[in-house]
Amino acid sequence: MGHDHASASTSNRLRLSIVIGLVATILVVEVIGAWLTGSLALLADAGHMFSDLAGLIIALTATVVAARPATDRQTFGYQRAEVFGALLNGLILLVVAGFVVVGAIGRLTAGAPAEVLAAPMLVVAVVGLLANIVGILLLRPAAAGSINMRGAYLEVLGDALGSVAVIVAAVVILTTGFAQADSIASLVIAAMIVPRALGLLRDVIRVFSESAPADTDVRAIREHLEGTAGVVAVHDVHVWAITSGSHVFSAHIVVEPELLAAGKSGELLRELSECLSHHFDVEHSTFQLEPADHAADAEHEHHSHR
Repeated sequence: MGHDHASASTSNRLRLSIVIGLVATILVVEVIGAWLTGSLALLADAGHMFSDLAGLIIALTATVVAARPATDRQTFGYQRAEVFGALLNGLILLVVAGFVVVGAIGRLTAGAPAEVLAAPMLVVAVVGLLANIVGILLLRPAAAGSINMRGAYLEVLGDALGSVAVIVAAVVILTTGFAQADSIASLVIAAMIVPRALGLLRDVIRVFSESAPADTDVRAIREHLEGTAGVVAVHDVHVWAITSGSHVFSAHIVVEPELLAAGKSGELLRELSECLSHHFDVEHSTFQLEPADHAADAEHEHHSHR
């Protein structure tokens, strides 16, 4: 499993590097296009792309840091660096959305609409959309297995939706002359940014608060372990995540005394670990084995001291 994680990290770094090159190129094109056309929507999308470029660089840095081996001080390694990267991504997205909203409202409340050159605005937006589609195809396979890569994928997806909004605004201006469509498109882009940022921050908070992963059914794990031969009960169960896709589990396992007396504790531990790894994708598991009679005495003593 460690080998698979290393291979995935290498693949993720390559994907991110390619997408960073694409986004940086389109960012320059959109900034120039916004300056030439006077389009706030194009500038908003460029600002969105700038935040995404920063987020992608943070994500790439996080994957490099996360690949560092564990030490006596960092016993789980640096995998949580990916979560810090996702946190920065979410905060950057919220700041960009705020700037876009302020700029759009300023234009909408101005006396006369700003002049926008819709034809070149449309060309730049189409080029941006094509580049974003390439980025989406590159990042999508890795988005499910890493909160960091999911953040990068959502950023590029948001860029693509932003480019679509700019294209629609440009077409409206070309066909109707309604220049305020540019500012309205800016607000649409901001409205797309905020939910993605909040969703990403929610996932980050879930990891930092050491909540059980959203896709983990603790009751199902407990019942599965209790169905193992020789296991009497399972208690003191804890499940959390170091980062997305790296789950940790610990529990006290009450077992039949005869199993321990027969020296089969090693076999049981191996069976329990394989069960969690194969059925629930838990990478790290720790079990404390307790004979049934000892567990009963401990529970009685616990109640008597309440």
